[in-house]
Order: sequence, then structure tokens, then C-alpha cells
Amino acid sequence: MSKRNLKKYLVSLPKEDLEEQLLALYEKFADVKAYYDFVFNPKEEKLEQEAKVKIANEYFPTKSKRPKLRRSVAQKYIKHFLTLGVDPFVLADIMLFNIETAQKYSAKREMRYGSFYKSMLNSYKQVVDYVVANGMAPNFKARIAAVQNEAFRQKWENMKEFERIYDNFE
Repeated sequence: MSKRNLKKYLVSLPKEDLEEQLLALYEKFADVKAYYDFVFNPKEEKLEQEAKVKIANEYFPTKSKRPKLRRSVAQKYIKHFLTLGVDPFVLADIMLFNIETAQKYSAKREMRYGSFYKSMLNSYKQVVDYVVANGMAPNFKARIAAVQNEAFRQKWENMKEFERIYDNFE
């Protein structure tokens, strides 16, 4: 169904029917519930802290001994925050926190997986593109530079790619 047809259909419904449909969507779909919960009670700080705890737990677990090192956990939060329309500064902070946490982990332990470095490079490119697209470059320039410098300090196998992305950022 096209957006135009949906709009025609919604306009033709009596108010009570429209309310019933919205309530049914709210009850049936978790994404709809999460959206409305956020719209009417946007606790961005709480969401941000929850995301940071989960991301940090991937590298420095509090309950188990072995870190899982899953980038997908951070990516889920990033995608969810984009869907909700969370403040761009909060989202950029989460994106950078993910990479910074991974770098703290890799500074203490040698990473033998090329996929780890590739994944972090993808995250770095994503945050740089997001910051530029949202006009926040001056606000995050120091942290973006610090990530690039840390990749060099740790001699990451793809450190030149980090440098290339940073050079294009400037």
C-alpha cells in the first residue's frame, strides 16, 4: 500500500476506529510500543546509559570472564536510536563510545582477528559520516582524532585507512 492510499484510508476512518487500530498496533508490535513510549517519555539519558553499559559489557564483562566482542550489540542500539529519533549528539556519543571501548580492550590484549579491525573501521567511518551529515564536526573532532591516533599508537593493521578517513573528515 502506498503512503498516499494509506492516508486516504486513515482519513476515511471514524476517530474511534482509528484509535482502536493504533491501540492494536501498540499492543501487537514491540517497535510501535517502543516508539510511542519514547515519544511520550523521552528518557534519552537513561537509554544512553543503558546502551553504554551493554557495550562496555561486551569488552569488559561483569558477570562472566570471557568478553564477547560483538559489534552487533552497539549496531543494534545505533539502529534503534536512529529509528526513535534520538538526539544526534547522543547517538554520535554512543558511536564513539563503542570504538573507544574497543580500543581500551585492544590496548590490553592483542587482537588476532582481522574482522575486529575491519569492524572498528566500519564503525569509525559510520560515526565520521554521521557527524559530518549532522553538522557536528567541531563538537566531536577531538574524539574522532583521538580514535585515529589510538589506532596508530596500537599499530592496528588498518591504521592507514583510519588516517585516510580522518584526512577526508578535516
